[in-house]
Amino acid sequence: PHVRIVDLSRNFGHHKALMTGLTRARGELVFLIDCDLEEDPGWLLTFHEAMRRGGADVVYGVQRQRKGHWLERVTGGLFFNVFNRLLTTPIPSNVVTARLMTQRYVRALVSHEEREVCLAGLWAITGFDQAPVTVEKSSRGDSTYSVRKRVSVFVYAITSFSNRPLVYIFQIGIAVMLLSILAGAFLLYESMTAGIGVPGWASVMVSIWFLGGLTIFCVGVIGIYLAKVFIETKQRPYTIVRAVWPCDTDPPL
Repeated sequence: PHVRIVDLSRNFGHHKALMTGLTRARGELVFLIDCDLEEDPGWLLTFHEAMRRGGADVVYGVQRQRKGHWLERVTGGLFFNVFNRLLTTPIPSNVVTARLMTQRYVRALVSHEEREVCLAGLWAITGFDQAPVTVEKSSRGDSTYSVRKRVSVFVYAITSFSNRPLVYIFQIGIAVMLLSILAGAFLLYESMTAGIGVPGWASVMVSIWFLGGLTIFCVGVIGIYLAKVFIETKQRPYTIVRAVWPCDTDPPL
């Protein structure tokens, strides 16, 4: 009688499904865990003891050493290093999904209304007293997160919680302008002292490709931010619930 199953109309993604489940959770304490059993359900006892002893609102797991092969460990470490350098509220490195939370923290967490959900960032910016517990996460083979998905998660996370890429674009533009001024002054001096012969084709092509690639990159970053604004302003629900067992009277998400 205490089990509630929330059936979504389709696969909306990992983080959105977790947020939907948290919205439906009614317990005084809520234990969040992935279903692949890489995270030990027995951690619940450890987390509860740590919460009881320290009085934190959240007790979460942090891997002692990141699981997986060398590429997964390297890319994961790079993600957390770059991500935290771009955020005002950093997230713990090698954090796992499993966590025990009080109901007041869960209610604050689900009050965020982003359509593009990045849970690691939301966990951090929600605040409250959060305590880490070191865990050993097992591995069940290849991850379902491909390189393409990892890159997408990284881009979504950065653009959801930081405007620093836009600041960096401005700084890059200033740097390119200064370099152009210095290069122009140098070429003017060389031309006045007859130090320049026939202009080289290679240097022109390299400059065109460099500035063209830089322009496309900067426009792409700005486009990502505009796309996120477009998605957020439509205010579509991030999941559609097809059915709930047992039937309840919760409002649709």
